[in-house]
Amino acid sequence: ARQADGRRTVLMPEHHAWAEVGRLDPEGRGDALGELVAGRAVWLSPRIVRVTAPNPGLMTGPGTNSYFVGSGDAWTVIDPGPADERHLQALLAAAPGRIERILVTHTHRDHSPGAAALAAATGAVVMGCRPEFHDGQDTSFRPEHEPADGERLDCGGAVLRVIATPGHASNHLCFLLEDEDLLFTGDHVMQGSTVVINPPDGDMVAYLASLERLRAAPPVWLAPGHGFLVAEPRAVFDALIRHRLRREERVVRALARLGEGDLDTLLPEVYADVPALLHAPARRSLLAHLLKLAADGVAASDDGVAWRYVGPGSRQSPSTSSS
Repeated sequence: ARQADGRRTVLMPEHHAWAEVGRLDPEGRGDALGELVAGRAVWLSPRIVRVTAPNPGLMTGPGTNSYFVGSGDAWTVIDPGPADERHLQALLAAAPGRIERILVTHTHRDHSPGAAALAAATGAVVMGCRPEFHDGQDTSFRPEHEPADGERLDCGGAVLRVIATPGHASNHLCFLLEDEDLLFTGDHVMQGSTVVINPPDGDMVAYLASLERLRAAPPVWLAPGHGFLVAEPRAVFDALIRHRLRREERVVRALARLGEGDLDTLLPEVYADVPALLHAPARRSLLAHLLKLAADGVAASDDGVAWRYVGPGSRQSPSTSSS
């Protein structure tokens, strides 16, 4: 693989870029990038171009990915990213043709705010689902069309199928490029990290159900909102489901041992394996786990603050118990 400064580097299978570099450079010429560089246009196929926004961070990893999908003179942008003039100019410079449509996977502030300026600059139609809740959301998002689950969009000869995937956000959508069996996952699946499930907009029951739905008919590739292309999606879905259920089991064990506890009491026990730097976002996912356990009849709270153990244990999904 090649670094941004032109030097060649050797990648090992555990490197995040491994699968993507293998796809783009199967002969080992060394001309595929092994790192994500903000503002640089990367052709992932004749139908797909990726441009990463300059917003790296704790919650965004190397930055938010925007994707062009299409062919010829008709192109769609998936997730225009944050409202950042540098990223807007990078997208306009990278456009392989006329931008006729802007799709948004969800309205968290690193994914959708760039839509307004990009639409103003290009006249493109904005599509996506409005947020149901305001916390952490781009409440200025004004789509001209809200795609329905199963809807098929013609992107210059390339067809995208809409798949509703609530969980990380209630309005989250994934888009399947049918021509390549490649799924644009937004934040439903990120590379190298699990996503925060932040109630009430985030819902652990819905998130696991969405993962199970994708797992039942997995694509060949994943194009996440953060990170490189990901191969072997079924194994990824399996691992994410197992991880969430194991974390749920830790919540159950902590509740069973303590009898009762609030989030601050449970957090250091349930997330003892997670660096303290990540405990604030983990706290939100802990609440999502508790709400799921309440729905399962395993935990209960009278005031939404103190949680108590009331059941025998978490219920494991039948489809993952033997995987």
